[in-house]
Amino acid sequence: MSAPNKSYDPVEVTALQPAELDKARDAALAAIAAASDLDDLKAVRLAHAGDRSPLALANREIGALPPQAKAEAGKRVGAARGAVAQAMKKRQAELEEERDQRVLVEETVDVTLPWDRAPRGARHPLTTLQERMADVFVAMGFEVSEGPEVEAGWFNFDALNFKPDHPARSMQDTFFVESEESDVVMRTHTSPVQIRSLLSRELPVYVVAPGRTFRTDELDATHAPVFHQLEGLAVDEGLTMADLRGAIDAFVTGMFGGGLKTRFRPSYFPFTEPSAEVDMQCFVCHGASAEPGGEPCRTCSSEGWIELGGCGMVNPRVLVACGIDTTRYSGWAFGLGVERTLMFRHGVEDMHDMVEGDVRFTLPFGMEI
Repeated sequence: MSAPNKSYDPVEVTALQPAELDKARDAALAAIAAASDLDDLKAVRLAHAGDRSPLALANREIGALPPQAKAEAGKRVGAARGAVAQAMKKRQAELEEERDQRVLVEETVDVTLPWDRAPRGARHPLTTLQERMADVFVAMGFEVSEGPEVEAGWFNFDALNFKPDHPARSMQDTFFVESEESDVVMRTHTSPVQIRSLLSRELPVYVVAPGRTFRTDELDATHAPVFHQLEGLAVDEGLTMADLRGAIDAFVTGMFGGGLKTRFRPSYFPFTEPSAEVDMQCFVCHGASAEPGGEPCRTCSSEGWIELGGCGMVNPRVLVACGIDTTRYSGWAFGLGVERTLMFRHGVEDMHDMVEGDVRFTLPFGMEI
């Protein structure tokens, strides 16, 4: 930069010539007007209003002028820079307004939409029903007992009085984890939990065993290879079938309401003797559909009765296998199907609905805890 010189002709300072200042100002104004967004305007500001811009460099040359020429040159440079700054401010306001309007359109939020963008699921009805069934017996003083799903054959068969040639031991009914000779199976019922309870607890024993069981059934409308059971066991001094009948009646009342009758039909199970199938009076028609002239009932197929499951007095062989004195203790047991209970209690007609995981099936049952 040159030092002040009184004899220096200001016309010779090219950057300060009126034509050059007008040229730099007009170029800046054109660039400002052409800026399409705030990023473009920022680049224009650096090029035409920054420290290395033509007008900024011209402003520096004023110091090289004689004193009598500085005022006039300063006015010309100040006017040019002021015009650029004013245009810059105006264009920035315009671009900010355009940006805000664009954001309102592109990033608009519909405040009427549900606030929870992740749909809430629901507990599976099999879970809630199984817990509710267990709670009925817990209220009677029973304890909930659990056991492994991969089970030794002794717990699943031998201790329950299944003979070595019993059909349930074959591959047609049982999932063997390795080979059939390994005698390690996916439990076919929750009865092994009863055996484990008798071996690990002090008498008397009152337990219910809910859980998943596995059999080689094809999945269809009424069967599944994986299903749920709730079994109960009571072993104490002096227990009889009358106690079993009372417990079943209390369960029916707790689950379906009072006034419903139950009945026992003779049956056979290796682990109980005597054994029975349990039926309950239809909780919809109360047996009226089976009477002459009665209205048809879908729940019980107009039979008036609904099958609940199997039960009976614990076979003495089972008690002996667990080291229990059969001259002093007796017991009874029962088994209820959770899927079956869900089907006739809520009108579910197809087992596929329970296992396919469609939230549209579970949501209507709610979030009962």
